[in-house]
Amino acid sequence: MDRPAAFDPVFYRADDALVGTIPATLSFEETVRRLTANIAAGLAVRDERALARVADRFLDDAHRHLRRNQPLLARLGARYRLGLVSNFYGNLETVCHNTEILSLFGVIVDSVRAGFSKPDPRIFMRALDRLGVAAPDATFVGDSAARDMAGARALGMRHIWLIADPPPGEPCCPGDAMIHSLTDLEVLL
Repeated sequence: MDRPAAFDPVFYRADDALVGTIPATLSFEETVRRLTANIAAGLAVRDERALARVADRFLDDAHRHLRRNQPLLARLGARYRLGLVSNFYGNLETVCHNTEILSLFGVIVDSVRAGFSKPDPRIFMRALDRLGVAAPDATFVGDSAARDMAGARALGMRHIWLIADPPPGEPCCPGDAMIHSLTDLEVLL
């Protein structure tokens, strides 16, 4: 059985079910727990302890990665104006506050709040306008070829694909960089 092919549709349905349905003040922890509950329902998992362990593991991993990347983001923020563009649920600013990264970004654009989502170029333009940066002078880092790279490419923005296990062949556009970790970003800029 192809696990990603079986899991991905369940994840995306669970993810889509949260879009625009949660309060802007919902915490990071509660957001993860709701998403995990939606995924469990989609997979017909009824074990509450297993569900709690999955959510706790995700939260622990997320916090560990955020702590590891905070110094990098702070260094980059000292040299560049940083923005965050995300297809999210309407509570991205709260989540960034909860995870102590809000102050690292000059602009945060949540798709629910913006009224359009990636790859629509307008969501990228919203961030660029707020940052006062033209698309050709900006670099977008994203993990989705279809959403992130396509949207940035449509504006003529340099884009870097963050992907743990790249598919064989070239990135979405010849000459574009692929990185395996955010820590690889600093040497590219």
